[in-house]
Amino acid sequence: MSPSSYSLAEIQHKIDKVKQFLSIALRIANAHTVEFYTHNVWKQFVALPPEDVLSAVLRGSEQQGAPEFKRKDDSRSIFGFCPDTQRLVDAHELLRAATAHSLPGLGVCWSRDELLQTLREEKLESGAAGAEMGAELQPDEFMNSKKSHEVQSMSEVVACLAKCCGVRQVIDVGSGKGYLSSFLSLQYGLQVYGIDSSSINTHGAQERNRKLKKFSRSYQKRIKAVEAQREAEQSHQDTSEEEKVGFSGDGGVLCGAEGEIMSEETEKDFSDVSSARPNPETEEMFLSALSLDVIETMPPRISPTLLSAEERERRKKENLEKKALNRTDGTSAVFSPLTSYVTAETELRELISELEHAVMVGLHTCGDLAPSTLRMFVAKPELSAVCSVGCCYHLLTEEFDPAVQGCPDRLCGFPLSHYLHTHSWFCGRNARMSACLALERVSLGQGIQMESLFYRAVLHVILRDHYSAYKSEKRVGNVYSKATSFVDYVRRALRKLELDESKLSNSDVQEFHDRFRPRMNEMLAFNMLKVTLAPCIEGLILLDRLCYLKEQDVPVSALVQLFDPLLSPRCYAVVGLKMFGKQNCLS
Repeated sequence: MSPSSYSLAEIQHKIDKVKQFLSIALRIANAHTVEFYTHNVWKQFVALPPEDVLSAVLRGSEQQGAPEFKRKDDSRSIFGFCPDTQRLVDAHELLRAATAHSLPGLGVCWSRDELLQTLREEKLESGAAGAEMGAELQPDEFMNSKKSHEVQSMSEVVACLAKCCGVRQVIDVGSGKGYLSSFLSLQYGLQVYGIDSSSINTHGAQERNRKLKKFSRSYQKRIKAVEAQREAEQSHQDTSEEEKVGFSGDGGVLCGAEGEIMSEETEKDFSDVSSARPNPETEEMFLSALSLDVIETMPPRISPTLLSAEERERRKKENLEKKALNRTDGTSAVFSPLTSYVTAETELRELISELEHAVMVGLHTCGDLAPSTLRMFVAKPELSAVCSVGCCYHLLTEEFDPAVQGCPDRLCGFPLSHYLHTHSWFCGRNARMSACLALERVSLGQGIQMESLFYRAVLHVILRDHYSAYKSEKRVGNVYSKATSFVDYVRRALRKLELDESKLSNSDVQEFHDRFRPRMNEMLAFNMLKVTLAPCIEGLILLDRLCYLKEQDVPVSALVQLFDPLLSPRCYAVVGLKMFGKQNCLS
């Protein structure tokens, strides 16, 4: 069955299967690594030697990747857990179950190519018009490989969604530094409104976009010049000797086949672009404009009340001229960064007075912003489509998590669907933290930084044994990165926690390290189990969002794998369309 044909009932059935598995396995994901030794976590949850678990994880399973996991009725375990003690007794069975209850194992996702093909077919049938491709930009010129991959992959999908819906406006929520927004406007000519809660981000994006416009003009002129040169060369081959370009004998001025005059400067420009080599000055400007780590400082803003009437009028006229230029200049990026904290209740038309019908997008929107994006899409008739890639699941608020007693003042991010809401389901913060782990990367050896976790867990033992206030301790923070040894780590941590470090000698501290070092394999094996469960927890969160769209009778709704998980672990998008074609959009 194609993922696109799953009904609401079938998605609910998939959710039930994942819930059944996680109701048993979630205990491992919710165990806190900090308490690993103080609570003897390994013996509490696992009845196997750590070497057996590590061996099972490294070897994988013969049935890994199978679409269905069928548990034998005569098995002495349920998904690898003993029904009596609830401890893990069969690592291979757990791994097979985890694979079967992930999104790939459940078979509920479209691939990016399948989505694009479907959108293009619908566009042809509906005759919808929308974004047009500009001169092709190469984002890897100004972004790292991860961001370049994400922006290129997602922007093509967003442009196709805009075409299918017959719209030219895009709202990018959580737009950050404006990479996706700028690329959508420059590459596809879309009118993009980037909304971010950080004024630093939006100010930086605005200045970066100004530089990008300059780069875009230069870039596209260079491309057009190269194309013109190629056409001229082709024409040169096809025309007679009398029509060839030659000297007119008029002071170094060249004449073209149609009699147009080209100066020596123009000839030099054509010579430069024919080699297709980037202008170093332009390239440097572009790279600096899109630096991942540097946001240029903005000049201090002067309050309008401190300006003279003439200056206020001059600035008003200048802003109107800039707006008019952006509307008429085809090479200008149509990108407007806005600063606002967005929730499901946000009135978009109050933020964007020119808003028409639009596609709402979010690239790695943190925590509750992803479900808020979907709630806005359902509630706002001006939103024709949505493409949302979430991240930072640990920042989600959960309505039924007893540890935080819900979120009484606002809508919670999980569960989003009525179906999971009626089951009062919650995951727990540690499980949501586990959902952020990257199985594909860990499988290739790009593993977890075990030493820092080990240091932190042994520190917790020291605090328990020697400091009565350890239960109410402050956060230790990133002490590990500055420490030169375990002893130095403990000293730095105690000072940060404002505890008396004179209680322990260096040899006392080292003794703790040496005592637990042989048990470090337990922590490694346990964290590998957490990594194995990560796709299942993420899958439930995303299925909840898909279920919500289907409950709202969104005509087209799907989960789509947009990115390569090795480059971008949060690779799944929730996509929804209300109607195809501008004439059919809800109004």
